[in-house]
Amino acid sequence: MPREYQFQVSPEVAASEHLLNQHVAKQFQISLKEIQKTIVLKRSIDARQKAVKINIKAKVYFTGEDFTEAPIALPEYPNVSNAQEVIIIGAGPAGLFAALQLIELGLKPIVIERGKDVRGRRRDLKAINIDHIVNEDSNYCFGEGGAGTYSDGKLYTRSKKRGDVDRILQLLVAFGATPEILVEAHPHIGTNKLPQIIQDIREKIIECGGQVMFETRVTDFIIKANEIHGVVLQNGDTITANKVILATGHSARDIFELLDRKKILIEAKPFALGVRAEHPQELIDKIQYSCDFRGDYLPPAPYSIVKQVNGRGMYSFCMCPGGVIAPCATSPGEVVTNGWSPSKRDQVTANSGIVVELKVEDFKPFAKFGALAGMKFQKAIEQKAWHLAGETQRVPAQRMVDFSKKQLSTSIPKTSYVPGTTSVELGEVFPGFLTQIMREGFQEFGKSMKGYFTNEAILHAPESRTSSPVRIPRDNYTLEHPQIKGLYPCGEGAGFAGGIISAAIDGEKCALKIAEVLK
Repeated sequence: MPREYQFQVSPEVAASEHLLNQHVAKQFQISLKEIQKTIVLKRSIDARQKAVKINIKAKVYFTGEDFTEAPIALPEYPNVSNAQEVIIIGAGPAGLFAALQLIELGLKPIVIERGKDVRGRRRDLKAINIDHIVNEDSNYCFGEGGAGTYSDGKLYTRSKKRGDVDRILQLLVAFGATPEILVEAHPHIGTNKLPQIIQDIREKIIECGGQVMFETRVTDFIIKANEIHGVVLQNGDTITANKVILATGHSARDIFELLDRKKILIEAKPFALGVRAEHPQELIDKIQYSCDFRGDYLPPAPYSIVKQVNGRGMYSFCMCPGGVIAPCATSPGEVVTNGWSPSKRDQVTANSGIVVELKVEDFKPFAKFGALAGMKFQKAIEQKAWHLAGETQRVPAQRMVDFSKKQLSTSIPKTSYVPGTTSVELGEVFPGFLTQIMREGFQEFGKSMKGYFTNEAILHAPESRTSSPVRIPRDNYTLEHPQIKGLYPCGEGAGFAGGIISAAIDGEKCALKIAEVLK
């Protein structure tokens, strides 16, 4: 019977199945010939000591034991062409996985996406990077696959529902992701590989009788007696259904405004805001791995850091080893940053959002906007940054030490942010309390990560789309909006997820609840 073992090995041993077998044989005092196969179940890096180790959880099959490598397959999806219809607004991970779950349960999803398909989005991403043109419906945030498609493809989640997490990861593998995502402690697909997986999911939805509509914006809800009956599209057409999953993502400000205008209950929600810091990847490797050169067997080092500064949490967010910074505005007249990495994480720079937790009280200057106060606070900073940097997609930038010393940087080197930077004293971008926390916080970061606090690091402002500034409430059991029957707020935009995996899980949860009612 195969046995499970947990142990630590060097990065070189972890990279070789033969050396791994040798280690297992030696550690457990058995002959190498007795080992048929070692399957790594989980792998993580332990860089707490000078000699970096790899934590391995493995299943070992011994000679004579049955071992067959079963491929991960998709469920048997039925054809739902003539089944009852459910509208899904948004083709991000929440919407797409809700659609797959509905099909599995015998219901027909109609997915409505304001943006373009994954291939069509590329032209608009080029336009914002090169020509500084923002398409309000097709950009890094809007379009097939949502914000995650061209924003790294990180699959790590703190969700405790491990069964659900494993199911999502296995579905992604069945749709073409590398099986390594089932093993790594912090799995990652990569922006270059995720689009094909998203396209394959869409093709499966259509093959099974579902419907996917692109470049189609929802502008109104059809509501009668506090029950939803469908949606109105920008061209005036209507689509009817008495179950609607609202999975529009954290940047769909027009949807938040529509809900507010129709007096459908929404709430201001705290979020985090700050800058995106870029270091040379080689410097981060030296800090994290305590070595001059990381070698051939270690990946580019990530980092995660949290500090309490003046009673506020300041922390790294969406850290991208070997990655680049991208322009993520969703409207003209604003600038927004985010980061992503290709699957190999082979760029020479590392970047991370460095953000400060906000409180609802911080939005008091925008109190007249009610539940939209946080959104207006967020938008005001993005617009101010746009103005200060020259009213293009260039972003305000400053060297890290200069920022902490309130000194304008006399020069900004070329960074990975393609539209370019403008030297700005970043204290002009943010409210005073936020600026002071970041100025002190970066110095505290430097005490924990020796070498992090340096003028080699360039701060880009702002990192403002960390999560939705609005929560769309729902019943804890039915997952329906408490006021509108048949409306299911879902995913990041509603405030119930934070990333690809948790959004996908939430999409499935909403689909399951709908099926309970309809079946």
